[in-house]
Amino acid sequence: MFNKLNEILKRYEFLSEELSKNEIIADMPTWQKYSKEQADLTETADAYKNYLSIEKEMNDAFEIAELETDAEMRKMLTDEGYDCKERLAKLKDELKILLLPKDKNDDRSCILEIRAGTGGEEAALFAGVLCRMYANYCASHRLRMEQVEMNGTELGGIKEAIYSVTGSGAYKKLKYESGVHRVQRVPATETQGRIHTSAATVAVLPEAEEVEVEINEKDIRLDIFHSGGAGGQNVNKVASAVRITHFPTGIVVQCQDERSQLKNKERAFKVLRSRIYDYYNGKNNKEREENRRSLVGSGDRSERIRTYNFPQSRVTDHRIGLSQYNLEAFIMGDIDSMVEALTIADREAMLSSSEN
Repeated sequence: MFNKLNEILKRYEFLSEELSKNEIIADMPTWQKYSKEQADLTETADAYKNYLSIEKEMNDAFEIAELETDAEMRKMLTDEGYDCKERLAKLKDELKILLLPKDKNDDRSCILEIRAGTGGEEAALFAGVLCRMYANYCASHRLRMEQVEMNGTELGGIKEAIYSVTGSGAYKKLKYESGVHRVQRVPATETQGRIHTSAATVAVLPEAEEVEVEINEKDIRLDIFHSGGAGGQNVNKVASAVRITHFPTGIVVQCQDERSQLKNKERAFKVLRSRIYDYYNGKNNKEREENRRSLVGSGDRSERIRTYNFPQSRVTDHRIGLSQYNLEAFIMGDIDSMVEALTIADREAMLSSSEN
């Protein structure tokens, strides 16, 4: 651990020195590369420098205490040394966390997909509740949530909704939401007051850059057609809807929300890149996900992760066994405490895995 920390501190100091040189400042690509690397190392380097400072303070206190003849002064110095020792133990745990491998996708924007599952119209209505919940959550964190595709029902529910969520750390804030969300409540369509159980699925995909995912024209089929809708003026009379089929993965993306064929095409390719990136990246991360499955689950959209129980005003996350009794505020977007609990559980799982 400390060998790794010494390497990080040495590299950080090297980059700091390089960034002050005129030839590096004049070379913008190199300067940007070094600046980003230095920024990534700053938190760990600063924490380790603090650790070394307190360690020196502890050693000095114990060393001087051994030479001190005054009993009161010797006790004061010894107490100071033990206080530093306690602080070092806490800092060591923090440094272990800082050394954990970072999720390379955390800083990315993401694609958020919400679909009604089992439960008919009630499932579609619940999917609409989830859409509003995430819209409010994103707004409170200054993330921009833009609709890419929407397929609604006559009663105001949502069969499928796809959003682009942009902003620093969008994926990090939403990545634990992937999975099956189950609701237990008396639906508006229920006439006898019976509690129904239905579900909706959520998928959060890191947004991929064009340079990361190469899409060959021979690997896709692009279909242009007229947008569907509820009828009347809602139906686009111009063929602007776009459907892209990617043969190697079998992924199909459709976008008809915009009246412009070009905008629909751009958005469809954006979603397609993210799905392809997730498809292949998910395979590569299979071993890591197996190690974490016991605490925070796999993040697979087929896995039930959370239950929203309206009669008891309870939200339960099954991955960490946490129940909160703030359902009304939760579905209005106040999900920060749950996200934080999941983040901590993930971190503890990674720590446990790294120590085994």
